[in-house]
Amino acid sequence: MGQILVGTTSWTEKTLLDSGLFYPREARTAEARLRFYAEQFPVVEVDSSYYGLPSERNSVLWAKRTPAGFVFDVKAFRLFTLHQTPLEALPAEVRERLGPIEKKNVYYDDLPPTARDDLWERFRSALDPLRQEGKLGAVVFQFPPWVMSRRSNRDHVIECARRLPGDAIAVEFRNHTWFEEHDASRTLSFEREHRLVNVIVDEPQGFSSSIPPVWEVTRPDLAIVRLHGRNRDTWEKKGLATAAERFDYRYSSAEMKALAAPVAELGRRAGTVHVLFNNCYRDHAQANAAELAAMLAG
Repeated sequence: MGQILVGTTSWTEKTLLDSGLFYPREARTAEARLRFYAEQFPVVEVDSSYYGLPSERNSVLWAKRTPAGFVFDVKAFRLFTLHQTPLEALPAEVRERLGPIEKKNVYYDDLPPTARDDLWERFRSALDPLRQEGKLGAVVFQFPPWVMSRRSNRDHVIECARRLPGDAIAVEFRNHTWFEEHDASRTLSFEREHRLVNVIVDEPQGFSSSIPPVWEVTRPDLAIVRLHGRNRDTWEKKGLATAAERFDYRYSSAEMKALAAPVAELGRRAGTVHVLFNNCYRDHAQANAAELAAMLAG
């Protein structure tokens, strides 16, 4: 039976902090909050690294403030996942070398190879302290809805894995073409061939950005489940006050029981399983993670 680690995709989301429902009143600093979180759960996903490159200093602090055996999954920087990226999200030195750019947002292919190399090296080296302490779990690449299943996009995924040799690379697709009919077997074969972790998702169905939960292990040492909630009303809604509102959903006990069985089965097929709740509005994720962990332990 593999090890099953249950946690959440963030520990400092604003609506969580504002709710006052998870952290004790005395946990007012970044250090106190991470230490408290790590007393409750053995794994967390770093979300801030999607919005801006992580820093080596933060990695040092994260490793220092968590116990032995604690694991950080880290989301890949948005530019690497083919999202539009604000120029201001790039390091100042990189922006200066690019020279004048009229566009507010840039994409991966907009940057010259030297700039891409620089950004990849900054991202890779920033995670070194976590690697050295054995606390880096997987680097999670969550691709946008417009990245469909085609050769050029598969080649880009391969490049991402090549840029981070030795790391566990997890991929989450958000375009239905990756898992439609015959495409599903091709996607799973592709992931197995390149030792990519297939991210198993639970999310609202029936949208072009919806992926069904595909409970397959594509890398024997690691499986990852990300639970986004099932709020159909907000899944693709525009103009939300905060990104967290998209995930405003708390799983019921019955839904948790239904999820516990396939998660336990993953534990029989993979060396380690990370179950990460991304229903990150207020304390929904933390409450559901604690409940599922108790069910699996029982």
